[in-house]
This record gives sequence, C-alpha cells and structure tokens, in this order.
Amino acid sequence: MPEPSFDIQGHRGARGVLPENTLPGFVRALEIGVSTLELDCAITADGIAVVSHDAALNPDITRLDGRWIAQRGPAINTLSYGALSRYDVGAIRPGSAYARRFPIQQRLDNVRIPRLSEVFALAASVGAEHVRFNIETKIDPTHPELSAGPEQFVQTIMAEVIAAGLQARTTIQSFDWRTLAVVQRKFPGVATACLTTQRVGDDNVMPTRDQASPWTNGLHFYDYRSVPKMVHAAGGNIWSPRFQDLDSATIADAQALGLTVIPWTVNGREDMARLIDWGVNGLISDYPYRVREVMESKAMPLPPQIRAVA
Repeated sequence: MPEPSFDIQGHRGARGVLPENTLPGFVRALEIGVSTLELDCAITADGIAVVSHDAALNPDITRLDGRWIAQRGPAINTLSYGALSRYDVGAIRPGSAYARRFPIQQRLDNVRIPRLSEVFALAASVGAEHVRFNIETKIDPTHPELSAGPEQFVQTIMAEVIAAGLQARTTIQSFDWRTLAVVQRKFPGVATACLTTQRVGDDNVMPTRDQASPWTNGLHFYDYRSVPKMVHAAGGNIWSPRFQDLDSATIADAQALGLTVIPWTVNGREDMARLIDWGVNGLISDYPYRVREVMESKAMPLPPQIRAVA
C-alpha cells in the first residue's frame, strides 16, 4: 500500500466533535487518524507555552467555578499558568452563535488549557511517531500588548519543541510573518507556513497601494501582485490560505514556486473534494473524519489511526 502524502490536519484537534485545543480533542483527532495536529499557542505571564486560540479568555468557551465568564476575560499573557488553570474550557456556551456552528461538539467538564509540552507528551505516550505538529503563534502586530513579542514568542515555543526532540516534525505557522522570519533565522531546519486571509474586513495581505500590511513583515502586495509570490519571498515552505480565496490556477502558481498549499478551515465534503481535485497538498479541518471519507472515496492512501487511546 502506498504511503499517504496528503496532509490531514485536525484543526484545533477535532473542533467539530470535541472541545478545541484540549487534550481530549487531540486524542480524538489521533483516533480519527490525522497526519498533523494543528493547534494555537499563547504565552503565560510566567513564560509557559499553552495551547489556546484566543489571546484573552473567550466567554463562549470558558467557565470559572462552574459558571460562564460574563465577558471577555483577561489576556493570557497577564495570567500565571496556575491562575489560568482555574478555568474550564471543555464546553461551548449553550445558545451562543459559536454553539450553533458546532452543534455536535461533545460537552466535557473540568478540562483545562493544556501546556504545549503536554500535547507533545500525549502524542509520544500513544506512539503517534508519524504525527506532525502545526503550531500557530497567536500574535497580533496591531495589538502588541496582548502577547509576547515575536522573538520571545518563538524562543518559548521552540524551547519546548527542542526539549521534545520534535524539530523535524514541527511547523510554525502564523498570520504575523514576523514570527516566521525569526524561526527561519534562528531555527532554519523547522518548517514555516504563511497564513493568509483576504476576506473583506479580515485581510492580513491588505493590498493597499499606500503601505505594506503590518502582518507581512514588510512585504508589500504591490511589489509582487501575487500572494504566492509574497509567500515565496517571505521564505515560507508552506502557504495556508483561507480556502475561499483559492482557485485552481492560484494553487498551480504556488506549487510552481515550490510551495506546499494547505488551506484552512475546510469542513464541507464538496469543498474538500473540489480542493483535492485542484491539487492541494493537504487540508485543515474541524472534521478530519470527513476528509478521510472524501479521500477514501478517491482511493487515496490514509494516515494510520491510533487505536485504544486512553
């Protein structure tokens, strides 16, 4: 049987079915059978790399002493890891718009924001030696007060990666390409992925004639007139665009530049099938089991599933 080359990335674990960026969610993703665990990182006030999409505690997924927090909570970089561990992130607030997006996600209690090192230890404990880690730096150049700076952020994450011996199985991805430049300069053996979105009101490429986007580390769209060319100039190995921004010609252009194309976040089976037919190299999905189903229908080799995970 041929070895799988298509990259199934479980977005925040398997967010469609279990709480995002949690150890139970990562276990489920391994059981489903992914090739990569996609996750987000923040840094606590005492310098611990933790797994969280939000720079500040999200009231839609956060409880304290059994009660939903009433509003957006404190920034993670203002809390010690001990203080952060008081919060439960094992469920979505009932009746919220977020809950309507993920109606089959299972509710859990007493689930904490994990340390990055715990995710690495989990994968090692179940023998998932084939699995990669795609780690997003949650850093916003327009709100520097909400996180560590690029150098400190990367150094903190990479200290954990190196301690676990996972440099060859790690990708650092970001919408803020400054952090990718740090990785490329200081840890040249580690893959980097440029995240992009070109949605109106949410555009980190920001193709304005006046100035470069604050997200793209000084690269200006109008110097390239092509997002793949910008990513190539940024030194990234991988381009991860919002999937709605893609077409077959753009994928071909990117791959002609030597880029691996892995779009986010693809949850519909028809979208998955179309993107696979267009030749993408992988998919990031909240429902990795759907990706497997589509791949199976196309007789594509699948990554192994981890059985009997405790």
